Amino acid sequence: MSRIWTDFAKGFKIENPVLRLVLGMCPALAVTTSAINGIGMGLATTAVLLMSNIIVSLLRNLIPKKIRIPCFIVIIASFVTIVDYTMAALVPPVHEALGIFIPLIVVNCLILGRAESFASRNPVINSVADGLGMGLGFTLALFVLASIREVLGAGTIFGLSVMGSAYRPAIMMILPPGAFLGLGLLMGAMNWWDARARRAELEARKEALTHG
Repeated sequence: MSRIWTDFAKGFKIENPVLRLVLGMCPALAVTTSAINGIGMGLATTAVLLMSNIIVSLLRNLIPKKIRIPCFIVIIASFVTIVDYTMAALVPPVHEALGIFIPLIVVNCLILGRAESFASRNPVINSVADGLGMGLGFTLALFVLASIREVLGAGTIFGLSVMGSAYRPAIMMILPPGAFLGLGLLMGAMNWWDARARRAELEARKEALTHG
């Protein structure tokens, strides 16, 4: 159980796809102009990642090593097609807003990378935990980035005004430069948080040695 929990939890911080591994940058920068877009893209990617991890793990001993990458891409593309049509039927506005970036999930290096480095080498239950953790970590990063950009760039969150009528939106935040700026700030905040935690841990160890 501890191994499964570790495989799940690492995607949120230690190996967060966006803020740590810097994967999936194309959708992370392009579609995060609103919180709903960030959630939509994140959940679509999570669904594809989870299902492809399961199938790759189930077939890992049957797929010849020499053709594993083409096989992985076919599996991923199949689930992307399913997700694409499902979103078009159930959430047309989000599907229209995300546009070409839904089919481009096929070439998202996060999904192919997890299939190659994890699902093809681990049991199904661990691959499920990895897919969910990485996918939800990706979704969380996109949601936070998109929320920051929407609030600062439009004064809204999920389309609802939160900054008041007197607020003058920083239009740059919903333009491409704002995506890079927001992502850089989030990465910097994550690094600061880690550095602070390491300092606290070192101080605790020194104190323990002193009193020991």
